[in-house]
Amino acid sequence: MALSSSAPTLPVPQPTAVARPALIRRLYRRIERAIVPFLLLIGWEIFSRSGVLPPALLPAPSQVLVAWADWVFATDGNTQTYSGHWIFDVAASATRVFAGFAISTLLGVSIGMAIGWSRTVERLIEPVLQILRPVPPVSWIPLAIIWFGIANKPAIFLVFLGSFFPILLSTIHGVKTCDRNLLRAGAMTGGTPGKLLRYIVFPAALPSIFSGLRIAVGSAWMLTVTAEMVAVKSGVGYVLWDSYYFLRYDIVIAAMVSIGLLGYLSDLAIQLIAGRVLRWQRGSTLQAKEG
Repeated sequence: MALSSSAPTLPVPQPTAVARPALIRRLYRRIERAIVPFLLLIGWEIFSRSGVLPPALLPAPSQVLVAWADWVFATDGNTQTYSGHWIFDVAASATRVFAGFAISTLLGVSIGMAIGWSRTVERLIEPVLQILRPVPPVSWIPLAIIWFGIANKPAIFLVFLGSFFPILLSTIHGVKTCDRNLLRAGAMTGGTPGKLLRYIVFPAALPSIFSGLRIAVGSAWMLTVTAEMVAVKSGVGYVLWDSYYFLRYDIVIAAMVSIGLLGYLSDLAIQLIAGRVLRWQRGSTLQAKEG
């Protein structure tokens, strides 16, 4: 006997119908992030064109965009000697930032782990570091110029000073707040101090370390711009200071926005790395609610 071909079939869900709500949510989040910057730009444009201040003192965003475009792409030459040099200025500043930041990360994490783990090291080293920590990095500029001259080295030195202490303190905090029960469990399984540091203490301290890295990278960009204003003759900070002397406030603001964007992208890169390294946190923290 032949089977009937009129058997009911289950409806197949359409993938577009399932994916549409997720697409709408992602689009809404992007629009949500752009609302405040958009309103600020509109308010700035209106205020600049209202005549309350001379346009030369507070250029409108549209004017800044024209100068920035020439600085980046050499569109019309209105920025004169800066025209088309943006990528070279950014590369010079980024080199100094990442060189100083890398040195501070290596030393800050290493010394922070040692201080957090060993009471002896803490008693020997921490008092000196706590005396140096309140000294503003900017106050080292005269000595940095005397020691290193007018070149990349004083800028890298200042970046190192500005980013070292946030990483150091965050690392110490992460080590000292490690769960003692985890250490006892590791010791009971035959873990040596070196293995406890590597497999228990360091992973437990990573959330605090990444918090310190995010603070430090912002300080790194601030310090390299400060150094370029005084001790270096290239980079975004130098363009900012040099254009101020020629009353080109549109270039000054373009340089400020460039620094902000570069700092934001650096912070975003650290967040992405932290998201991959700390993926074990996703289900147990407030980060799980994001997205």
